[in-house]
This record gives sequence, structure tokens and C-alpha cells, in this order.
Amino acid sequence: MQGPCRLPIAAICLATAFVTSTAAAAAPGYPAKPIRVVVPFPAGGGTDIIAREVANRVALSTGWTFVVENKPGSGGNLGIDAVAKAAPDGYTIGLGQTSNLAINATLYPRLPYKPMTDLAPIALVASAPLVLATSTTSPYKTLGDVISASRAKPSAINFASPGNGTVAHLAGELFQKTAGIELTHIPYKGAAQAVNDLIGGQVDLYMASVPSLLGHIRNGKLRALAVTSTARVADLPQVPTFAESNVKGFEASTWFGFVAPASTPKDIVVRLNSEFNKALQAAELKKKLNDQGATVLSGTPDQFGALIRQDIARWGAVIKASGITLD
Repeated sequence: MQGPCRLPIAAICLATAFVTSTAAAAAPGYPAKPIRVVVPFPAGGGTDIIAREVANRVALSTGWTFVVENKPGSGGNLGIDAVAKAAPDGYTIGLGQTSNLAINATLYPRLPYKPMTDLAPIALVASAPLVLATSTTSPYKTLGDVISASRAKPSAINFASPGNGTVAHLAGELFQKTAGIELTHIPYKGAAQAVNDLIGGQVDLYMASVPSLLGHIRNGKLRALAVTSTARVADLPQVPTFAESNVKGFEASTWFGFVAPASTPKDIVVRLNSEFNKALQAAELKKKLNDQGATVLSGTPDQFGALIRQDIARWGAVIKASGITLD
């Protein structure tokens, strides 16, 4: 995740797990009941997979109980709004991502929550580049094929995303602007149905996080055309970057992190941060997330908050330049 407005990921990756003797003793008796984890997208997508894997690991090490609730809709806004409006007692948290914690602040004029004032950052979990894919039955073998076909027939090729306002949507818009082409955007309410339609040939292209598509690429159901990172992805070494495919100056990725209602007691936020960061150091969890195409991150609540703030500015500039707005 690079760019002039971004908090250096290296600084986050090298941050300590924010564990102190006082943090370990904080919030005595917490949790006394199951913790609800709101995932603002349907089951089966990249966000859902990451939320469940991390929650399961914390549950194994602490004995805590997590109940994952999928609440999709409005580019992830419905689920995050539910977190923002929940009782600030530490028993409702959510796994947000770049779209609903940073992008939507500019994209939706009437966003029902304010990421920087209505939510308390807990822990940054992981980041993942995006990948542009098509069905293995598609005529498009390379990104160059897509660009050539689109220039010949503007808007004839469509691309799906997990929803309006997601990183994938804006990355698709930025790709069109950078490459000088026109595609037709088809938003879905999450990754699962979009992937099914892509495999079945109902849509031409799909831009999504690597975790959402990696399994289907590996089993031969999908063809990866290019990744949005500046370097090739270790799990997809044969797939070129957009830059290698002659789309220069294009880069995008998405990150994932846990948040709570804004007034959640600080000692509970610290306790959750501590347990999430400890879980993220486990080799088994790192492998599971790496296998999904994600890179494990960590850090303090303040560092996560700084990343949200800086990405609001970064993606806000892209949205304003593109003239995109959603109700």
C-alpha cells in the first residue's frame, strides 16, 4: 500500500503488539459473554474469511466466544453503521476495510456514520492487493486483450466489483482512466455472487482482493490477468502487475481492521488490540492469511486510526477527480 498520503506499512508491520502488563490486566471480567463480530459483506468473501480466521485464533488462545454476523449492503455501510450505533460495551465489533472506513467518507454524501468520530480503531489486521480476473472460457488472455477490445468497442466489456464504493470499484475506475478505456461497472452486494457469475460467464471481468479469488484461480476456474500491487504477488508469481502490462502509474490495495463503537472504554480497546495482535503473530494464522493472498499486519489503535485518516484523504482525491458520488 503505497502513495503520498499513506502511513508507511513498514512502520505498522514493525510496530510492537502494544502489549503491556497493565493491558493484560485491563477490563477485569471482560468478556463475560460472546462478542459479536459484524462482517459488512456476505459469507464467503475475503473480508468474511479473514474475520473468521482471526476470531477463531483468538478464541483458541483465550477461550472467548465470537459470533460472526454477516450484514451486507450499501458497499459495507450497513454493517459498519450497525457497529457505530451499537452499545459501546466491547460486545459488538466489526471488521472494516478500506472501502467502508476510508473511501465511503467521501463517496457517500449522506454516509450514516463518520469513520473518525463514530468508530474506535482497534487493530489493523492485514492488507491485500487486488487482482483483475476473468473466466477461463473468456476470450481475454491478457490485460492487453482487454484494453484493445475496449478501445475497439467502448463500454462493451463489463467489470464486476463487490459493491459500489469498494476499493475494487474505485480501482476499476482508476484503471479505466489510466488506460484510457471505458468499461461498464456492475456492482454486487459482496464477493460470492460476483465470483459465481464470473465463473459462469455472466460478467466479463471482476476486480477484487486476492483472498476472494485465489482459490478459484488455483483450481483453474478463473484466469488472473493482472495484480494491482507494484510487485508480483508471491501466491500468483505467474501473474503480471498492471505496470508490467503497460498500464503505468497504477497501484491499489485494500486493508482490513477491527473497529468498535466510538465510546468503547479504552481499556477494552487495549485488551482487544492486545489479543488480536498476539493472534496475528501465530504462525498458523499467518500461513492461513498468506494462503488467502493477504499480508498480516499489526500495530496500535492510534496507528490504525492514522492510516484511516490518511486513506480518507488519498481516496477522497481519487473520488473528487473522477466525479463519482453515491447516495
